[in-house]
This record gives sequence, structure tokens and C-alpha cells, in this order.
Amino acid sequence: MDTSALVCYFNGEFVPLAEARVGVMTHALNYGTGCFEGIRAYWNPAHGQLYGFRVREHYERLQRSARTLMITLPHGVAELCELTAELLRRNRFETDVYIRPLAYHASEVVGVRLHDLQSGFVIYAVPFGDYIPTTGIRAMTSSWRRIDDNAAPPRAKITGAYVNSAFAKTEAALNGFDEAIMLTHDGHVSEGSAENIFVVIDGELITPPPSENILVGITRNTVITLARDLLGLTVRERPIDRSELYGADEVLLCGTGAQIVPVREIDHRPVGTGEVGPIAAALARHYMDVVRGENPRYRSWLMPVYEPALSNR
Repeated sequence: MDTSALVCYFNGEFVPLAEARVGVMTHALNYGTGCFEGIRAYWNPAHGQLYGFRVREHYERLQRSARTLMITLPHGVAELCELTAELLRRNRFETDVYIRPLAYHASEVVGVRLHDLQSGFVIYAVPFGDYIPTTGIRAMTSSWRRIDDNAAPPRAKITGAYVNSAFAKTEAALNGFDEAIMLTHDGHVSEGSAENIFVVIDGELITPPPSENILVGITRNTVITLARDLLGLTVRERPIDRSELYGADEVLLCGTGAQIVPVREIDHRPVGTGEVGPIAAALARHYMDVVRGENPRYRSWLMPVYEPALSNR
């Protein structure tokens, strides 16, 4: 990916992405003391518009993560949304984009702590397609357990905590699978390496509750809403046992990066028929309509970047 012409927002000003650098002693680099969000924006050529998806909700979660890590954000949610829109306009994106806000402890000191440290902040954005295949994947149950809330709070998107996900993802990839499914220390299903999980059993959509050490995902909330509103499904939050994955009619993963991904196989066992199921397919179709501005019912979730739209300029 050529990022040489891109601009980012770095510690209070818009600068070339190539010039946004931190020192090797930066606290967050050495100790993982940062937090971040992943936000998508979707290009709709027919509308001449780039739509940021649920940008406010992402920054509200970033605020909560920052409080957990004792990081001071330089702006409120409304200003962060506008800065993001301005960043996208400055880069003149006319493609799907992934946006990464990152707040971090910027002091160049040696010592493990969260207090008495300076805060840094950056937003960058890059063109982005599918993170993992959306046509159906093979997954394995990871031997690595999901981090516990009393160890590294999974409700916060903490940079250092993602080594837990990296262990699981690489284990799966090296064993020939596309993705990992992580269990809690009690043996319940938690989530994928970077996605929430849903199972379909007897026509109901079931997902682990926040108490199962999940990141309470914004895409997860979107799926729950669309399933109830548009498909008329009953959605339940309850603990899921590993063996229920094998007997489920459908399994799907979801997240900002992953979007909605059907799981066709788990631990060498086909899920349902082994093909993409009707509920996952319908949810994926509705989701893409929503994020590209094709369903006016959910227009409040979208942040139009170009005003007026490019097609009207």
C-alpha cells in the first residue's frame, strides 16, 4: 500500500503521514499503554458520497478506553467526528477506507505505570477492502484463552491486550485456518481474534454477553438491531458452550474490520450444511445496504463526508 501521499492528524495538526513518528522510548511502544478504534467509511459512487459508519459511537468507546488507561483525549466526541471528516476530505478518498484513531502514553520514560505520563493522539486513514473473506471461512477453537476483565479489561481496546488476539490468530493461520475462536477460562465461547460471534440455533440468534470477556462491539450492536428490525429474529445474549458451535445451524463473526463473515467450518466440522446460511447471508446483505447509505431507516448511523456530494459539485 502506497501511503506516501496521505495526510494524518497528529498531536494537534494535519501532517503528512510519513512525518508522524514516535521515539523508540515512547511508553506505549514499550508497554502497550495505548487504546484505539477501528472505524470504516464506505464509498457510494452512485451517491458521490463517502459515509463514515457509526463514527460517534466509536469515539464514545474510545473515551471509555482512554479513561480506563488514564489517557487524556485532546478533543470531545463531536470535535473528533469533525476532525475525522476533515481528514477524509483532505485525503480526497473515493474508496472504502479504514480509520484508526490511536490515543497513547507518549512520555519517553522507563517504568511500568499509567499515572504521571503525557498523552499523544493520532488519526490516520487508509484505503481498505476485506479483512478476512466474507464468503465463508474455516475456524478453529484456539488453545489460547481470552483475557479476563481483571487482567486486561477487554471492554477497552487496549493496544497491548491485542497480543492475546495475535497469539490466537497466528495459531489458527499456521494450522491452516482462516480465523480463531477464543474461549474464556471457564470454557465458554468468547469471540474471534478480532470479531464478535453469533450462532443460529433453532431459528434464534445467540451471542455471548459482555460478562464473557468480549469487546462490546459496535458492529455486534448493529447486527442485533438489524436481526430484530429487518429479519424479525429473536436475539439472545447468553453463555455458549464450545460443543454448541458444532451443532449450530449457522455461525457468523462480525466486526468493523471483518464486517459480517459466515463460518462454514469449525475444528474440521461443517457448520450446518457447510455453506453460507440464509440468516448470515441476509444480515450481510442488509448490512452493506446500511453502510453505503441505501437504507434510509438507518441514515442516522452515517456521517456524510462530502457536503455537497461529489456528484453534485
